[in-house]
Amino acid sequence: MKNKKIKLLIIRFSSIGDIVLTTPVIRCIKEQRPEVEIHYLTKASFESVLTANPYIDRLHVLQPDLKETIRQLKLENFDYVIDLHNNLRTRLIKLQLKAKAYSFNKLNVQKWLYVKFKINLLPSVHIVDRYLETASFLGVKNDGKGLDYFLLKQYQLETLLPVTHQKYIGVVIGAQHATKRLPVHKLIELCNNISSPVILMGGKDDELRGQEIAAASGAHVYNACGKFSLDESAFLVKMAGHIITHDTGLMHIAAAFDKPITSVWGNTVPEFGMYPYKVLSSKILEVKGLSCRPCSKIGYKKCPLGHFKCMNEINMAQLADSSTGI
Repeated sequence: MKNKKIKLLIIRFSSIGDIVLTTPVIRCIKEQRPEVEIHYLTKASFESVLTANPYIDRLHVLQPDLKETIRQLKLENFDYVIDLHNNLRTRLIKLQLKAKAYSFNKLNVQKWLYVKFKINLLPSVHIVDRYLETASFLGVKNDGKGLDYFLLKQYQLETLLPVTHQKYIGVVIGAQHATKRLPVHKLIELCNNISSPVILMGGKDDELRGQEIAAASGAHVYNACGKFSLDESAFLVKMAGHIITHDTGLMHIAAAFDKPITSVWGNTVPEFGMYPYKVLSSKILEVKGLSCRPCSKIGYKKCPLGHFKCMNEINMAQLADSSTGI
């Protein structure tokens, strides 16, 4: 198999963080098995996460019509498929491609037991290492280099941020689900405990929350939420002195740039295996001992019990002190 050209498809549809967590698989295969031609299938909304990745030979985008996606993929005549998403659509794709397929074990039963009955049978293994196990048939091993994120272009900090905020702590206020985010009043308290310039980071959905936090916190806080593309936001993460973040995509981008990270955990837990990977400096803040936590493997629009202790009891002074400053 080592001397023969191999055509391989990797599948991961979403989301930002999950895709970034697959980058060691891409790199390790390409560097250790250069004869492998790597194709990657993802959603159009996350294409930019992988566009500049030099280890991918061709990037494919999931079409609204799954049949059209399958038709295009069939033309490639893949030898192997590595399915790192493993859902109904990926199963249909694998069935139609008729290539030898290896699928990631999502450990849904173990996660359900942990969420429902607080019985933790999950292995103490990061999800990156579990992703790499799916590619073990190629003989590749973890190179220990961590995550990758390749910017689409070179940016200049002075063109993106005010002159007063060229050295800063990045505070990521967003997350897909509300139960993974600190409430606004807690983020205001956090910012008031930080004396260094602060850049609030997030998407369009976080813009109004960012405005409220910045207005209540003072001139040292700049709201960048919704102002920049994902790639520009990744650059801002790269240039930060320290990143304070929820369990979200920008946390993993920060890990790819080996930034000092303090991650804050609400309804999800690091034991799910998605904590910052291979970073020199990483601190985790969570409220331990809550009988209701974890309440979901993903998250909710609001706390199911109404008290939201997992976030409301996080000590903001301690969180502010965790940042190394700049």
